[in-house]
Amino acid sequence: MLRRAQAVLAEHVRRTPLLCVTLPNKIEATLKLECLQHSGSFKARGAFWSVLSAPERPSRLVAASGGNHGLAVGYVGRALGIATQVFVPTIASPVKIEAIKATGAEVIQVGENYAAALAASQEAAAMPGVLALHAYDAPATVAGQATLAVEFLDQAPELDTVVVAVGGGGLIAGVASALPTSVRVVGVETDGCATYSAAQAAGQPTQISPRGVAADALGASVIGEIAWRALSARSVESILVSDEQAMAARRWLWDNCRIVVEPAGAVALAAVMAGAVSGDRVGVVLCGSNTDPSDLV
Repeated sequence: MLRRAQAVLAEHVRRTPLLCVTLPNKIEATLKLECLQHSGSFKARGAFWSVLSAPERPSRLVAASGGNHGLAVGYVGRALGIATQVFVPTIASPVKIEAIKATGAEVIQVGENYAAALAASQEAAAMPGVLALHAYDAPATVAGQATLAVEFLDQAPELDTVVVAVGGGGLIAGVASALPTSVRVVGVETDGCATYSAAQAAGQPTQISPRGVAADALGASVIGEIAWRALSARSVESILVSDEQAMAARRWLWDNCRIVVEPAGAVALAAVMAGAVSGDRVGVVLCGSNTDPSDLV
């Protein structure tokens, strides 16, 4: 199914490039520049596949998002000519809110976190002809995100480790499901948005209160059931980084590569820069670029 999804999505998403870098700690890493994807993040893959694989063409799309998923759904709605409504929590970045509005989507701010926005979106999704696109915990969403892993390994078949940021877990669930067991998958979170780490400690998905610089993108309050099953099945390692480490990695990308990513987009790289990930051929997903770059210049 993933190859079929990849073939269908080829007409709608970018095949994002790679960049090989030597980090300050002398680790050589291959960066997957998904920050250059349509709508500024990997989320476009899952959003497109959710719509294109639906049994019937919907009359309206509804989503709840801290920003990136909403941007992707708005982009997909505009590209496919489908009206779109996005429910956004108040912690969402003003940059992302304005960008969602620019897609033509109707934006409704509600609640202080993703869970509150999701509850409001579920009410709207009860109308006939409406397709609700979950940000991370839906099979079609995860399958769309999995095409990133297939593409990454096609481009760099020598990889032995792939490092991915974790929020609700849609991306890393897709990566873990798509990659062979010969490739180690490592999940990275900030200590303020640690849904996977909290689930590991509790032995099951458990609620957290997201906070910190990555909360507008990695701000799920609980890891998705699909991700929890996929990561548990592979015993995927969880690494925590601080907000300061994430921001330092973001700064390094700009200073040395002239690449702009949002704080969440630098989380996976931060773990490698900290020496917390080992491997001979390490791949790192830079997952998003929806940010105000003025503090970098």
